[in-house]
Amino acid sequence: MIKYLLLLFLSTLPALLFAQMSSDNPKNKNIIDTTGKLDLIDIGRDVFNIRSKRTPDTAGKKIYFSILPVSSSNAGADRLLLTSTTAAFYLGNPQTTYISSVNFTPYLNFSGQYGLPVRSNIWLKHNMFNIQGDTRLLVYPQYTWGLGGGQPFDHKFLVDYKYMRFYQSIVKRITSYLYLGIGYSLDYYFDVDSDNGAKTSFEQFTNYQYGTRSNQSSFSSGPSFNVLYDSRNNALNPLPGWYGNFIYRINYKSWGSSNSWESIYLDVRKYHSFTNTGKKNMLAFWTYYWATLSPLTPYLNLPAIGMEPGERSGRGILQNRYRGQALLYFEAEYRRDITQNGLLGFVAFANVNSASEANTRQFKYWNPAMGAGIRVKYNKKSDTNIGLDFGVSNERRSLMLSIGEAF
Repeated sequence: MIKYLLLLFLSTLPALLFAQMSSDNPKNKNIIDTTGKLDLIDIGRDVFNIRSKRTPDTAGKKIYFSILPVSSSNAGADRLLLTSTTAAFYLGNPQTTYISSVNFTPYLNFSGQYGLPVRSNIWLKHNMFNIQGDTRLLVYPQYTWGLGGGQPFDHKFLVDYKYMRFYQSIVKRITSYLYLGIGYSLDYYFDVDSDNGAKTSFEQFTNYQYGTRSNQSSFSSGPSFNVLYDSRNNALNPLPGWYGNFIYRINYKSWGSSNSWESIYLDVRKYHSFTNTGKKNMLAFWTYYWATLSPLTPYLNLPAIGMEPGERSGRGILQNRYRGQALLYFEAEYRRDITQNGLLGFVAFANVNSASEANTRQFKYWNPAMGAGIRVKYNKKSDTNIGLDFGVSNERRSLMLSIGEAF
C-alpha cells in the first residue's frame, strides 16, 4: 500500500516542478467572492440580533479576525491552546493585492510545553513585496527518537529545552508571481537538559555530538536566500494555483553561530479545482525536501516531521517522531464544500514521509498517515475556515482543531 501511495505522489512531481506556470491576470482571482455565502459571524449576528451598518471595505482599513478560544494547530504536539487568533487584511486594492495575515497562537499543554509564537505573511501594495516573519519563545520538553525512520515507538528519549526563534524575510516581485529576496534566521536553543535516569545521555542516545551535550546551548545565526512563486490569492484557504518556496540558509560563526552550517528547504504545492463556480471541489498536493548540507548542524536544527516552517505536516504522526539529516514529505488532500453557501465542507487526506538514515542520506523507511476532517466557514471575508481533522497512522490517532487549511 505504501508503495502505491508513494508512486501516486511521485507521479505528481514532474508537473509540480516543470509544468508551464499560469499567466492568468491576478486581478481576476484576488477578490474573495462572498455572494450567497454564509459564515459563523452571520449566524452569530442572527442569533443575537446584531444589526450593524455595512460599508464597503476600504483597502488597508479593515481587519478580519478569526478567533478560537481553544485549538490544537499542530498535528503532533497534543497542544491545548489558550487561544488561536488570525488577523487578515489588505494593504492594497484587493483586485491587485493578496490578503495578508498575522497569526498568534499562545499555547500550553499537560506535558509542560508552552509558547508564544507569532507568524506573519504580509503582501504590500500590488504584491510588489512579500514579507514573512516567524517569532517564537518556547519552553519545550519533547521526546526524540534519534536519526532515521526505523526506531520503534517506545525507543525514545525526553529532552527538555527552551527555544527562541527570529526569522524574517523579504522578497521582491520579478514577474507576475515570481519573487527573489533575502532573509535572516536566528535559532537559540538553551537550558538543554534530559531526565532519563542518567543511564544514557542525550549525546549517547542520538550518537550525534552537535548540540546534544548536557546543559549545552546552540546558537545559529545567518542570512538566507529566498525564491518564492505564489499564484494563490489566499494562503489561509488557497484557490487553484501554484506555490513554490526555496530557502538556502547559511549560518556563520562570524554572525555568532556555535557552528558554521548550511541547509536547503524546497516546498512545492499545487491546487487543482474541478469546477469554476459554485461549491468547492478541489485536489491539493504538497511536497517538500528539507536537508542540512553540513555535518556540524545542531541536532535540534536537523529536519524533523512537523517542524518545517509552518509546522503543519504529518497529520496523524507525532511531531518530531522522525528526524534526519534530510527529510522527504508528500501529501494529497481532497477538499469539498457540503453546503452551497460554503458554511460546511470536508477534507480527506493522506501523507507519507521519510527521514534519512544516520550518516547515509538514504531514505529507507516510509511512514504513512491518513485522515479526514470537517470545515466550518468562520469568516467569509477572509475565506477562513475552522478545521477539525482526525488523523491515523500505525502508531497513533489524533484530533486537530485549527484555523485555516493545513497547506
